[in-house]
Amino acid sequence: MISSNVNRANHSSRVLVRQATSEGRRAGLLSDSVVMTDNIATVVAKAITRHVGDMNMAAVDVALRHTLGL
Repeated sequence: MISSNVNRANHSSRVLVRQATSEGRRAGLLSDSVVMTDNIATVVAKAITRHVGDMNMAAVDVALRHTLGL
């Protein structure tokens, strides 16, 4: 899950992405956001209607490993 509530960022399983950074622009963010790997959801592929952007997943991978205890 991705949230625009940056107050949620202070946890090892979450990644803050600032909209003004190259990463935030590449991801297509409209505001500063937090990737929350401790709130994982499955989405049916056909429910995705458009591609907004891309992210370097290195920081998300670290947070996900923390969440899953790997």
